[in-house]
Amino acid sequence: MNFITIIILAAIVVDFILSGLADILNLRSLKTEFPESFKGYYDADSYRKSQEYLRVNTKFGWITSSFNMLLILIFWFGKGFPVIDQWVRSWNFNYIITGLLYIGLLLLFKAILSLPFSIYSTFVIEERFGFNKTKWSTFIMDIVKGFLLSVLLGAPLLAGILAFFEYAGANAWLYCWIAVTIFMLVIQFIAPTWIMPLFNKFNPLEDGDLKDAIMSYARSIKFSLENVFVMDGSKRSAKSNAFFTGFGKHKRIVLFDTLINQHTVNELVAVLAHEMGHYKKKHILQRILIGVIQMGIMFFLLSVFVSYQGLFDAFYMEHKSVYAGLIFFSMLYSPIDFFIGIFIQMLSRKNEYDADNFAVETTKNPLSLVNALKKLSVHNLSNLLPHPFYVFLNYSHPPVLERVKAIKGEGLRLKAEG
Repeated sequence: MNFITIIILAAIVVDFILSGLADILNLRSLKTEFPESFKGYYDADSYRKSQEYLRVNTKFGWITSSFNMLLILIFWFGKGFPVIDQWVRSWNFNYIITGLLYIGLLLLFKAILSLPFSIYSTFVIEERFGFNKTKWSTFIMDIVKGFLLSVLLGAPLLAGILAFFEYAGANAWLYCWIAVTIFMLVIQFIAPTWIMPLFNKFNPLEDGDLKDAIMSYARSIKFSLENVFVMDGSKRSAKSNAFFTGFGKHKRIVLFDTLINQHTVNELVAVLAHEMGHYKKKHILQRILIGVIQMGIMFFLLSVFVSYQGLFDAFYMEHKSVYAGLIFFSMLYSPIDFFIGIFIQMLSRKNEYDADNFAVETTKNPLSLVNALKKLSVHNLSNLLPHPFYVFLNYSHPPVLERVKAIKGEGLRLKAEG
């Protein structure tokens, strides 16, 4: 067992232990009584239902994560990686095709083994709590479309990476960084109009009070907006959401149809003000820049380790290859990715507060945003009192009670100033 093996094993075990500890603390932080500020939104029965939803998903998560860890360890120390490598090499394709098949087979095996868990989560857990609206035909078509997109978009990108590292010499990592960055930006532009409609319908919001209020607000903050789109989220789930995507002429503000049915016009404007706040505060650009920097670091480190013999020895590989090195390096990189992920989530939580403040400052209506957040939390059976350690590891958004407190504080500040 070499040093690389120890690092990767430690990363897998520590991640498993930390996640399990966070889950236990999160369950222990549950209270029998819901917060006073949620009276009129929650009742005793629905609050108990939200806690049961958390318990069921947490226990299911333990089963899933335990299975995944055991699967990795058994496949790894059962010498599954070299077995697949020898099998693919025996087909005598060229280097790029061999690499695509090797990585593709590993991903396919993982997807097949994960499928029962996805089915159980969708058709048993989500069904039990009244969220699932997915038909079997939709579920199957989502898998087929996802697979085809992976082949059409992912395979050429992966082939390019393999070719760069095989033939471009010392600067291969730099060429890969540039190529992947361009690919990411192109996807950001085409996703709203070409990719997302493959999975959902996006219809322009009908004329009426809601559209008039949204367009009026957009003009007041000089936000260029041709239309707001309604997504048929109810096709898959009863949960509600709204989001912003794309850039320039391709940017879209999207409301789930389930969201519109549950909120007043002022509440919906407040929700969209929050989403527009992310754009105005340049949070989306910030996220892309961080992603690009992270990608550059990853490719540089990959160039260092992709031919390192110790990395291949750790996985019992007889032949060194870039395609296997990509898989092994991703496992070695996981500790770095873990800490970067924590930093990104901390930044994301800060950005959520900033977007809330933007919504409050520009709508002058903190109560509508508070009401919208409370309704969303209740409807989605969100955990109102997550443990701080669980939030630290897992939350990209601050807990709803903390957001409500901050929004009310910002509202009082603006009132005192104005």
